Amino acid sequence: MKSVLSCIQPTGDMHLGNYFGAVKNWVDLQKDYKCYYGVVDYHAMTMPYDIKKLRNNTWELIFNLLAVGVKAENLFVQSLIPEHSELGWIFNCFCSYGQLTRMTQFKDKSSQVSESGSDKYISVGLLDYPVLQAADILIYRADYVPVGKDQEQHLELTRDIAGRFNHSVGKEYFVLPEGLYTETPKIRSTADPLRKMSKSAGEKHYISLFQDEARIRKQIKSAVTDAGDAVEGKMSEGVYNLFELLKISGGAQAHESLTHDYNAGNLKYSDLKAATADQLVLLTDQFKDQKSDVVKNKKDIKYQVKQSSAEIRKRAQETLREVKDLVGLLNVKL
Repeated sequence: MKSVLSCIQPTGDMHLGNYFGAVKNWVDLQKDYKCYYGVVDYHAMTMPYDIKKLRNNTWELIFNLLAVGVKAENLFVQSLIPEHSELGWIFNCFCSYGQLTRMTQFKDKSSQVSESGSDKYISVGLLDYPVLQAADILIYRADYVPVGKDQEQHLELTRDIAGRFNHSVGKEYFVLPEGLYTETPKIRSTADPLRKMSKSAGEKHYISLFQDEARIRKQIKSAVTDAGDAVEGKMSEGVYNLFELLKISGGAQAHESLTHDYNAGNLKYSDLKAATADQLVLLTDQFKDQKSDVVKNKKDIKYQVKQSSAEIRKRAQETLREVKDLVGLLNVKL
């Protein structure tokens, strides 16, 4: 069975953009692949963060992932598998400084820190985290990595590091992982449909997968339909976003009917918003019920995830022992 590796940073809450953009795909991939899904808490340290919240956010994200259908046996926590960071250091020696400074996300995120006007600083971790990300992928010898357009550059760096490593040791040790490009809709903020749904932009710019019905309905009711991007003969981003949310949350029949109304020129935005809110409430109610069951058994869940991390770690240990042999380092005999 081919293997898939994908990771997510622990920001605690999960919103519709996270779910439809990545996590729903994780759930579906479990049917056909050997899956390794990581909660990467080391990566969450690369930008200014709240130390007191990191551990809680890690467990909260794990509970959320399980509530939407990710299997516990496929989950690992990055900091429970120290081989990731050790392989990351080795890979530092097979990656050029210039490659890292050209990474688009480094430029964007370092600008965010610089513009904050505070005493915060740009960490070396922010520059270097794509190398650790390469270690996250290659340590399990993953065949495929689900990626969106914003991650293509990082996957290419991973392939470059693997190729340079193979050339240096004179052996095709790492198979170059391929991107797994699936249909992943880009969910926009309902408050500003010209930007993607994101927690960093503030509460009004995202809809939590586990928030109460009243708030979901309020946010959809107040959704912006025209953000000044109207072009004759083309659906505005705000209206398109509502149609997209309606369709992917399971409202295919309502989507078809309201699309017909739109094309006929008699769509009422209130009808579109009501249908979208109804469908999102149906979907999120299901997830809230499942999360309630997970939280009731959180002690057992924590034990299961620590056990799954320990089991997955065996694969990482095997890879690291072989890599250390190949690059001339000493190994501790286990």
